[in-house]
Amino acid sequence: MLSIKKFTLPAVPAVLLSIMSVQVGASVAKHLFPVLGASGTASLRIGFSAIILLTYFRTDFKKLSLKQWLFCLAYGTCLGAMNLIFYVAIKRIPLGLGVTIEFIGPLALALLGSRKLLDLVWVALACLGIALIAPWENNKVDLIGVLCAALAGGLWAGYIVLGGKVSKLMKGGDAVAVGMVFATLLILPFGIGSGGLSALTWPLALIGVAVALLTSALPFTLDMGALRQLSSKNFSILMSLHPAFAALSGLIFLQEYLSLTQWLSIACVISASVGATLFSKK
Repeated sequence: MLSIKKFTLPAVPAVLLSIMSVQVGASVAKHLFPVLGASGTASLRIGFSAIILLTYFRTDFKKLSLKQWLFCLAYGTCLGAMNLIFYVAIKRIPLGLGVTIEFIGPLALALLGSRKLLDLVWVALACLGIALIAPWENNKVDLIGVLCAALAGGLWAGYIVLGGKVSKLMKGGDAVAVGMVFATLLILPFGIGSGGLSALTWPLALIGVAVALLTSALPFTLDMGALRQLSSKNFSILMSLHPAFAALSGLIFLQEYLSLTQWLSIACVISASVGATLFSKK
């Protein structure tokens, strides 16, 4: 059971709540775009996340070696770029589509190097999902938004690889906290340069704190507890539900209505991810 103070939650509901928290947080963040812009909102989210995580983990910077600093730099840069570009994407396209396209990055990483014939089915499903979303002719899907989401997906795959490496060099909490600091240093100039942060008010800052809690602090805590009980394979299968939760969150909180074809695209990507995870050897 996952314990957060006196509140206990089984592993599977904890992961589902984590996914829901991330996507609701993204929906809340998107409401800030008209005032702060994508880069201003990303700066707020990552900056407050860094403060929260540093406060929670109390990382001792003096004990970090040069190698740890360098890996955290690469990890944080990838993390910051991924978040910034993803926010640019969902400013232009619905949240559900953005997450679906971005999810292709981790899926491609999972399938990379596979030699099994069955994996061709998951590749085909993923390709079909992307083909259904792709802005062919006049289907009203923003091309720049799609490309940004795809680039964010590639950065997500890099973030996973670097996260795996840095977690072997230091505690996971410290790695994320220090990585968030570097991510903040990368994004903040864009937030300031765009002029978005100049419109920041105390109410908007409080919303930024809420976004940071929903997208970083709360899901990180829930995931860490759930991973103590679930195998990495079962955890990954549950994480494959992110695109569906994103689409539902966009529908409920942003009134982003998707077509039947777009829902089918999401279903294809989720099926490909679940299948690739379920039948993988590792």
